[in-house]
Amino acid sequence: MANTLAKFKKYTDKLDEVYQNAAITSVLDGDGSLVQMGANAGEMIIPKISMDGLADYSRNGGYVAGDVTLSSETVNFNYDRGRVFTVDAMDNEETAGAAFGRLAGEFVRTKVAPEMDAFRFAAYATHDGIGKKTGELTGGSDVLAALLEGQNVMDDAEVPEDQRYLFISSGLYNLILNVDTITSKAVLDSFEKVVKVPKSRFYTEILLQDGSTEGQTEGGFIKGDAAKQINFMIIHKPALLQYPKHTVNKIIAPQDNQTSDGWKFFYRAYGLAEIYENKTAGIYLHSKA
Repeated sequence: MANTLAKFKKYTDKLDEVYQNAAITSVLDGDGSLVQMGANAGEMIIPKISMDGLADYSRNGGYVAGDVTLSSETVNFNYDRGRVFTVDAMDNEETAGAAFGRLAGEFVRTKVAPEMDAFRFAAYATHDGIGKKTGELTGGSDVLAALLEGQNVMDDAEVPEDQRYLFISSGLYNLILNVDTITSKAVLDSFEKVVKVPKSRFYTEILLQDGSTEGQTEGGFIKGDAAKQINFMIIHKPALLQYPKHTVNKIIAPQDNQTSDGWKFFYRAYGLAEIYENKTAGIYLHSKA
């Protein structure tokens, strides 16, 4: 039994790797060391600085004094989800360990990663101050024109050109491929990375089912009542506060299980998906009308 448990523990050690491969928004994860925890649990403190601009220099009076203001922005962690599963010891033994051995990886790949992506896109899409446009895009030329318009909006807002990521629905991406190769390549190459997003993860609003209320016991997420399908999002990575702060994946073997003769798998994800207060121009959303 000890050897079996060691194998399962080795498997769960790779859960973070599974998440990185399956969660398309993982490329936007930030460095948590750049911010500090707040005075209260569940919050972060983000330092901010503002200052006066240039003033006229006087040959008699010299420099005009300017003000520098150091302040902070407090944000609360907004994602805290978890589940526990039990696989009977005999069910697991009769499937040569496949029942429990596959559970962890499949759960992360098919349930955790899609929900994290959907939550993050919806959180950014509903934020005040970001660039937004709605409309139907029916051809590759329409898509390219909409992408250029989004880039122009960011350029005018002086958003740096580097680290702009394009997240686009698979259908629209394929439409672009039908356009003149030189034109489409020039537009797509202007982004740090182009990521295709399944439609099921790409809504402006979602509902996270709590797992206990009637009608929500299966958990996961569903499309929100007022949700729009997202066509594409341009995201400047430094604009985001995206941190998977705490991930728990632990296993209890049958001999240590006090309630049943079964393997227990626990998973919890706790994190933050937010936009810096002064960097909302770093997000551009194009959705269906």
